[in-house]
Amino acid sequence: MCGIVGYIGYREAYPIVIKGLKRLEYRGYDSAGVMLYDGENLKISKTKGKVVDLEERAVKEISINGTIGMGHTRWATHGVPNDVNSHPHLSNSGDLAIIHNGIIENYAPLKKELIKRGYVFHSDTDTEVLVNLIEEVQKKEKLKIGKAVQVALNQVVGAYAIAVFDKKNPNEIVAARLGSPLAIGVGEGEYFIASDASPFIEYTSNAIYLEDGEMANIRLHKPMKVRKIKDDSLVDPYIQELQMNLEQIEKGGYDHFMLKEIYEQPSVIKDTYRGRLHANEGIIQMSGVEDNLEKFLNADRIIIVACGTSWHAGLVAEYIFEEFARIPVEVEYASEFRYRNPIISSKDVVIAISQSGETADTMAAIKLAKENGAFVFGVCNVVGSSISRETHAGAYTHAGPEIGVASTKAFTTQITVLTMIALRLAKAKGTMSNTDFHRYLQELEIIPEKVKEALETNERAKEIAATFKDAPNCLYLGRGYNFPVALEGALKLKEISYIHAEGYPAAEMKHGPIALIDEHMPVVVIAPKQGHYDKIVSNIQEIKSRSGKIIAVVTKGDTQVRELADYVIEIPETSDALSPLITTIPLQLLSYHIAVMRGCNVDQPRNLAKSVTVE
Repeated sequence: MCGIVGYIGYREAYPIVIKGLKRLEYRGYDSAGVMLYDGENLKISKTKGKVVDLEERAVKEISINGTIGMGHTRWATHGVPNDVNSHPHLSNSGDLAIIHNGIIENYAPLKKELIKRGYVFHSDTDTEVLVNLIEEVQKKEKLKIGKAVQVALNQVVGAYAIAVFDKKNPNEIVAARLGSPLAIGVGEGEYFIASDASPFIEYTSNAIYLEDGEMANIRLHKPMKVRKIKDDSLVDPYIQELQMNLEQIEKGGYDHFMLKEIYEQPSVIKDTYRGRLHANEGIIQMSGVEDNLEKFLNADRIIIVACGTSWHAGLVAEYIFEEFARIPVEVEYASEFRYRNPIISSKDVVIAISQSGETADTMAAIKLAKENGAFVFGVCNVVGSSISRETHAGAYTHAGPEIGVASTKAFTTQITVLTMIALRLAKAKGTMSNTDFHRYLQELEIIPEKVKEALETNERAKEIAATFKDAPNCLYLGRGYNFPVALEGALKLKEISYIHAEGYPAAEMKHGPIALIDEHMPVVVIAPKQGHYDKIVSNIQEIKSRSGKIIAVVTKGDTQVRELADYVIEIPETSDALSPLITTIPLQLLSYHIAVMRGCNVDQPRNLAKSVTVE
């Protein structure tokens, strides 16, 4: 949530900052702003709305020259989305400017004290409190900006990624993080600051990712210094070589990032198992698992913690782990897990799943699990992310950058990783025959081709979308491995089209949702030939007898469901356990086309953010 961009160097800052903000639009936001310094004047322009609105406003309000700049896209927490609450915020003197991602939890008592000391506040934000706190510390203790930021941050409670500029010390930007990601691009005679590396990948391939509790003094013509916020001790930063490229974060001829990412699934699933899955040799080799195999094999249970789409991937994994490896699994919303005083022991393995690797609730769940002695294994997509550093071990999904807010390829690559882990454990425990083990390896290896075939349902999904684009509600039903797919299908529809949708286990329909079914209710039923086919046919008959409109996802050649359904989408056959990798594809396409036809912003749905770094 929120996007941060900063530049200090020899180039004009404005185009770098604006382009960077556009790259970060996927994070979700409701307002945008920019600060520029031209050697004499500190200039600010900000507005409710999108970055394009900021561009229109900035050229009218301020001169856009200057080689130091900061930009921000805000996702509202404290105060409604409007021009005044937008970032950057200035201190009362007008000398300090700040951009901030996160929440200052103790802003109210700090604000009260600052008002007593004569400070005036113009916005409703916690961020304006922070910049004035820094100014008060700076004045009272006669400190330079870097030390003032460090002292002030030791007085706040909450999460933040910040960048602070002081026009009295104009060759420096101070950046700090606690709980929210912040990357620093290191160039020749220039530095870049951003929420992730995408805003600066064409300028430098070297980046420093600040760790939690670290701050950086980024200075022109001097070495950058990284320190611990708590005690001001120096840190030797690790410079990473970026692994993304510009092509990965461009649309590549597709109308939307979401559609591009749906169509990337055959290749990214292959990238995810490449070098790990050797079907002909009957080998799965994952270093994070191999190095900690005894931890998994001796576990009393596996606890999966995640949010949103990653939670749905965890639900699929629950079925897979329990069937393949015969290890008890619990799947928890990270946001609930961290607050309900869960029972965790050193005999537990906790698997934390997150696309961004920065999800605040999942990070808190990891810390809680570690404090209680559990072994924590991370599954995420972003190299160098907080979760990849905070966990004991893990596995990357290799999905590449996912820009669309609604996850698609993250879901299928997470399932791929989790399936490989379950298969490796099944082999080690002897809970699966060698014949079945080899069969699953061979089947997983050809899943990308079957996903490619499932993508051929695009035109059919588009036809069905045209019929149901104005439906106010939709019900998704699945059984077994495809119950989580029903949840995920409903989530995709509500996320990007704003149609109310529910996912349900098909057998549970009789215990409530059947009351909703009439001739106006579209019901998407996931009914592949493998699994609980006969049972789900009975559920479809129950819907049919109540005049519900049935959209069925079926295995190619199916005749029984075809006779009952109003609309059919055919997918290639695969085993029950691997079917979620296929059945989810037409549901993604259906949601996408409905959203487009409704005129929705597919890549940036309202009120949502890609990386949820606040509670």
